[in-house]
Amino acid sequence: MQPYFVVSGAAVLFAVLLMIRIRLTRSSGSRTVSGIEIGNGQTIGSRSEQDDYFSSMTTPVGTLAVVADGISGLANGRMSSTLAVTTFTKAFAKLEDATNLNGYFAEAATQSNRGILQNLNGQGGGTTLAAVIVCGYQLYYGAVGDSLITIYRNGHFQTVNSKHTAETLLEERVLAGQMTSEEAKTSPVRNQLVNYLGYEGFESMELGRAPIRLYSGDHVLLCSDGIQEALTEIELEEIMRKGGTPQETADAMIDAINDKGFKSQDNATVLILAIG
Repeated sequence: MQPYFVVSGAAVLFAVLLMIRIRLTRSSGSRTVSGIEIGNGQTIGSRSEQDDYFSSMTTPVGTLAVVADGISGLANGRMSSTLAVTTFTKAFAKLEDATNLNGYFAEAATQSNRGILQNLNGQGGGTTLAAVIVCGYQLYYGAVGDSLITIYRNGHFQTVNSKHTAETLLEERVLAGQMTSEEAKTSPVRNQLVNYLGYEGFESMELGRAPIRLYSGDHVLLCSDGIQEALTEIELEEIMRKGGTPQETADAMIDAINDKGFKSQDNATVLILAIG
């Protein structure tokens, strides 16, 4: 009987998370909150299910935006990304001030990792996650995995976070003279994640040492890796330079990906925050 209750409990939890997921993702379309206009775009690509999940919300503390890219495997990718984003948004809603936002990121990541591991119960799964909080003209961030946070300013992108993949380790080996640049580029483990939520060895997420100053006209983008794998930085810059609302821009990125029609196109999600 005990295994039955474990499976039933997991099924109920997943159903609740799915309902929350549906409610949150219905709020699509460009909207303006506290001087920040927000747009989002998403495609399932060629995958059989959508493992990306995202959300944004504004409270008196500031505006939170978060994107998670679930690691595929039965329903575990969807469960992991949904649980992580839900954990981050619920914790943010309880914040009363902005005195310790790095503490918020760290605690929400720890709670997410613990919750995902409990639900995986030894199975494969997990999720990357990129989150930002904008307070006035200050950007705080936390990230784990290979989802990207970048700032578009004056016609160019400025990358905020690092990729937590074997690529970084390989580049360090190249600099140390332990392997050639060509060997690093062609390594089969190049894109393998070395840190994510739902990982037994997870210790912490990447946090900004200090807030990043934003300016009016800046655009903050959060992208799952399906975006940067399909579109080059030059292509993304061309789309950004056309202007338009954040929603129009996000739609244009997704349209560009779909138009390429890659047979192995990953799930792709972008959140765009335009700073007023």
